[in-house]
Amino acid sequence: MAQNLKKVQQAAEAIIYLDKKNKKIIKERIKKGYRIKEIDDKLRKNRTRLEARLIQKAARIGVKTPKIVGTTDYTIEMEYIDGKRVKDILSSSKYTKNRKEICSAVGKAVASLHEHDIIHGDLTTSNMIMKGKQIYFIDFGLGFHSARIEDKATDLHLLQQAFESTHFDIIRKVWPAVVRAYKKNYSGATATLKRLEKIQKRGRYQKR
Repeated sequence: MAQNLKKVQQAAEAIIYLDKKNKKIIKERIKKGYRIKEIDDKLRKNRTRLEARLIQKAARIGVKTPKIVGTTDYTIEMEYIDGKRVKDILSSSKYTKNRKEICSAVGKAVASLHEHDIIHGDLTTSNMIMKGKQIYFIDFGLGFHSARIEDKATDLHLLQQAFESTHFDIIRKVWPAVVRAYKKNYSGATATLKRLEKIQKRGRYQKR
């Protein structure tokens, strides 16, 4: 990697670099030493290609995502979104009046993804960046295509868990805004939300 790159995040599957000079992010899917090399290479290539396709498809249907600059077998180069994480915005008293509006925008975007059978796979407010009045969805590294109600309900469940853990103090006020926007903008919302209730019940049962 070039010297002007700064490592900003290292997760289990990838390293994220910031190229400040060219205002872009480089996501490099890392090797897994415990896997056979040929299998590891194939898995990393497939996951990199799939993530790039999901980002591009999301953009085509109107969900804001970083523009992809280029790809290699194991890396995705994309524009750097110079904004604030929705996680930080919702946690700040500075944006109290805008919280419901922001959450409605989140619900609408998730509805668009699900309407087109895109499962994000890691729906948290840390993976949403607000720039101006636009919310960008990032990190589709665990994403995939699916028309299954269970997968979409699980996606929503992850988002709800993120709200419960990170925004527990305001969830009663803002989560309904997410749900209302989701129902308004996704034709299959009723079935998905019913399945979400079942997933929640399963979770409560397992905790006993």
